[in-house]
Amino acid sequence: MSAAVSVPKHRLFESPNSRAIEIGPWTITARTNPISNAGQSDALQAAIGGIPLPEMTFGSNSLELEHKDSGWKYAFTTEEALRGVRNGELQEGDGGVKVGYADAWIKSRTGASSSIPMPQTVPTKPFDWTYTTLYPGHSTTSSSSTIDWKPAERKNESHTIPLAELTRHDPILFYAEIPLYEDELHDNGASHLLVRIRVMPTCIFILQRFTLRVDNVLFRTFDTRIYHSFTSSPPLVVRETSGWEAPYDRVKHRLPKRDDLTPLTDPMWIAKILSEIPSEISQEIGAGTKWRGLGTKVEVATLQ
Repeated sequence: MSAAVSVPKHRLFESPNSRAIEIGPWTITARTNPISNAGQSDALQAAIGGIPLPEMTFGSNSLELEHKDSGWKYAFTTEEALRGVRNGELQEGDGGVKVGYADAWIKSRTGASSSIPMPQTVPTKPFDWTYTTLYPGHSTTSSSSTIDWKPAERKNESHTIPLAELTRHDPILFYAEIPLYEDELHDNGASHLLVRIRVMPTCIFILQRFTLRVDNVLFRTFDTRIYHSFTSSPPLVVRETSGWEAPYDRVKHRLPKRDDLTPLTDPMWIAKILSEIPSEISQEIGAGTKWRGLGTKVEVATLQ
């Protein structure tokens, strides 16, 4: 740690399913609970419009921030994240994905030469089965202050997230990792959403990461980064959202060892590789799905 960095006064709180820190005008609470039970799942499914829930849904998990001086409250919750999943027929820009073998599977069972009758089924409500969401967190209804997110000024250093500060070996005063949901996509890959937060002597940093792997089709990542420097005056919050996507084989070819596929299940490795692929591919062309989440957007908000 730099000699110039001193540890500010703060208080930590802990209960069986939550941890919190009070530091300056901020109160930050991370709640981590078991997977939702049947009753909780039924209530959550009804609240988000009836789409099937991911296999592992942590409906009671959340990260909440409160800035007492301004009355602003911001949160990351499972319910709001799932509200960001397309409920209904996929539209242009949703980045709809079809599993590679689906057409052949259906044809083999419904074609003229097929001797296998299709079973009678009940129509299901269409939705995005990959659980892709562009949810960047939200201001809560109990917030007594509303803020306006404005485009960051490119030449204004205070409107950026300083990587040098985040990679310094400063002490971590508070850390939490909060899973919101995960699904194995009927053994066709994996989809999961996770929030991490670090509070250091000089700042707050949050990374929410959505990661999607559809085997033999594509990889996709959508990150939301929130940064606040305790020295900013007036208090400023920076929010950066970034989406990447690439064909499955393009990422697979970057494996350190050809016979070890383990990295393909590691969200951190996937995100690293996608960010290393030229941006005109990973953030513009993607995997050809025309997903609206591609690219990077940086916004700032002043707390008053």
